[in-house]
Amino acid sequence: MIEISLFGALRECEPGARLQLDLPGDAGVTELRAALLAHAQSHWPAPRASLLGKCALADERSILRDGDALPGGGRVAVLPPVSGG
Repeated sequence: MIEISLFGALRECEPGARLQLDLPGDAGVTELRAALLAHAQSHWPAPRASLLGKCALADERSILRDGDALPGGGRVAVLPPVSGG
């Protein structure tokens, strides 16, 4: 079970800005992205789901890259792109 925290524009998509997904024990970041996108496409408004492709995934210490293993603690944050000026 992976606990996912949502930030920015994605906070409104799930109650408490969190969701949990079941993934196989050998799943990595790539599989998490695919499962999260499938969930988003069936539960979130289309503009929010399409934002996932631009989001970073992170654990408590670093940004996670596709191909990385999922963190041992089972907690991941989804960080949308940010702009400022």
